[in-house]
Amino acid sequence: MNEKIGIKVSIVTIIVNAVLAIFKLIAGIIGKSSAMISDSVHSFSDVFSTIIVIIGLIIARKKSDESHPYGHERFENVAGIILAFCLLVTGVLIGVEGINNLIAHDYVVPSKFVLGVAVISIAVKEWMYHYTIKAAKKINSDALKADAWHHRSDALSSVGSLIGIAGTIMGLWYFDIAACIIIALLIIKVSIDIFKEAISKMIDKSCDDETVDQIKNLVFETDGVLGIDELKTRIFGNKIYIDLEITADRNLTFEKAHEIAHDVHDKIEDTISSVKHCMVHVNPK
Repeated sequence: MNEKIGIKVSIVTIIVNAVLAIFKLIAGIIGKSSAMISDSVHSFSDVFSTIIVIIGLIIARKKSDESHPYGHERFENVAGIILAFCLLVTGVLIGVEGINNLIAHDYVVPSKFVLGVAVISIAVKEWMYHYTIKAAKKINSDALKADAWHHRSDALSSVGSLIGIAGTIMGLWYFDIAACIIIALLIIKVSIDIFKEAISKMIDKSCDDETVDQIKNLVFETDGVLGIDELKTRIFGNKIYIDLEITADRNLTFEKAHEIAHDVHDKIEDTISSVKHCMVHVNPK
């Protein structure tokens, strides 16, 4: 079900991005705006990145098999790393082009109608951000979250285009080219953020303090638990694995101690949907 939601959202954004990118490219060429053309390249990169997200979602949702007993969730992080690299390359290319034009004083005054195109782009990209981030939170998908922020960065780049075009029309010739460079820097920043987030989830980083506190509260709510000796968490893709040691009365029967551990296990996995597996060990006290 989650996979279908993610793919549906991705397909919608691919179609909207493709139409928007073509629209901005034509407007940029006709209106003689390098900032708008750069913005259209950013939108085309969104199409490619969303395809990567779809592939990552499909592979990540595959069931565990003999070769991958812990599942395939980390393929979402792989998709995020590829997405970050593509964004970085896009940002660098746009930035280099803008710097070259700035040095060469290579500019033309764009047409006023391009301003309207920039406003439309901002509105559409902001809608796409909210549409995608809502689905990402619903299915807890890091790849989809990264794609949502890609849309938000595109909206910001369109704001840069709007400022650059308006400035150039008013006689500040360097505004349009400066906007290209600012757009490039925004894209590069987003690529670094996405890369750092993906890497952190590839190296068994522990989950956040709020989740740890929630786990502890669930443990202490379970009858028969006297304390927690050790609690370890690690993020695997978009899932959480837990290694937990609790204490119980040493006079309990083996069956009763096992029942307590089973209750803790079920309570945690049933309450926190992102927990894929919880290992519980009981120590006597």
